[in-house]
Amino acid sequence: MPLSAQYVTQELEAASKAGDPEADALVSDLIDKQEIDGVNALFRTIGTIRPGQDNPHLPPRLAEFLDKAAAEPPGWSPADVKAAQKFFSRHKGEVSMLQGTVGLIGTYLSPTGAFTLRSTGRLGGVEGPGRRLSQSSRLFIDMDEPDAMTSGKLAANVTKVRLVHASVRQLHKKSGKWDYATHGEPVSQKYTTGAACVFSVQVLQAMRNLGIDVSKDDAHGFVCAWHYVNHYLGTPEKWLLPKDADEVDRLWTKERDNEWKKTEDGVYMTAQAVKYYKKFLPGPSHDAFIAMVRTALTDKYADMAGLPKGVLDLAAKPIATGHGLAGKVGGGLFGGAAEKATGVNPYKDILGIASGAYREMMRYAVTHDQDDQPQMHQELDDNR
Repeated sequence: MPLSAQYVTQELEAASKAGDPEADALVSDLIDKQEIDGVNALFRTIGTIRPGQDNPHLPPRLAEFLDKAAAEPPGWSPADVKAAQKFFSRHKGEVSMLQGTVGLIGTYLSPTGAFTLRSTGRLGGVEGPGRRLSQSSRLFIDMDEPDAMTSGKLAANVTKVRLVHASVRQLHKKSGKWDYATHGEPVSQKYTTGAACVFSVQVLQAMRNLGIDVSKDDAHGFVCAWHYVNHYLGTPEKWLLPKDADEVDRLWTKERDNEWKKTEDGVYMTAQAVKYYKKFLPGPSHDAFIAMVRTALTDKYADMAGLPKGVLDLAAKPIATGHGLAGKVGGGLFGGAAEKATGVNPYKDILGIASGAYREMMRYAVTHDQDDQPQMHQELDDNR
């Protein structure tokens, strides 16, 4: 059965020590035989995976792995698929942006997650936010396609990310430097399901914080989509994200303060992300964008992540009650939108503008230097 409140405490401890044996064995062999680059190139030729699909151009052991990986998630149904499609048809723009901001920064609040990313070279360095946004955005783009849950395309891309996670685990293991007693398994099953919580119910909470109405049926569809993703990331059924949005919300809200902490690694990673966002949203627009992300994340967790405060943060509560202060203090692109929003939810216009800018950021991230596919690591590039 999926992860539930009855045994969450003991299961979290077990999940923190668990990797992904099948993916780990495959990737360990690829690393030892110096075949990672070749498989990364093959990633560009794998557009879909389904059970029984013939892949004659792939190495037999990789083709066999992909065939097993294509199995459907437990309990998946056409009704869940339809619910997910309805959610994305209504909330595609804002949810993509919030997954790439609140979701991305939320994963940096896991101390082990931030440490792992920062110690894994390009994912943690100056190139890190763009590169990670590239890989995450490819996932988000596919999630909101009408046939994402049924075509096999999302399954293929998520399985590639699964192999990237395995490469991180195996490289740390082979380095002999990873402190398993302190950090548990790199990219453990606990971290994987925790990240699914962040990208699902934490984003739903962010939407509520911004005054976006999400129906119960739509929330169910979004969480079902992440149950699907969690499965294709190689998580065993007992640790899968449940499909009940209320249950996941309760579990995550209960455990979040045990899992999220302020760390030097997390603050560093967040600062790199903020610098990356600023390339696309300079000046007052960037200030308003960050103020909106702070509101979505709440001050408690925004401070924990080290998100900067500015004069626009003073406007958050007044404009939420219809006073339009952000238009007076901020100016620029978002300021005007907020000022016009007197008497209504000011974030509606801001979200529309920010989502458009975020789409440009996302397009750049997935095409810059042709970095449009998840890529496994052949070696560590420790920049700590």
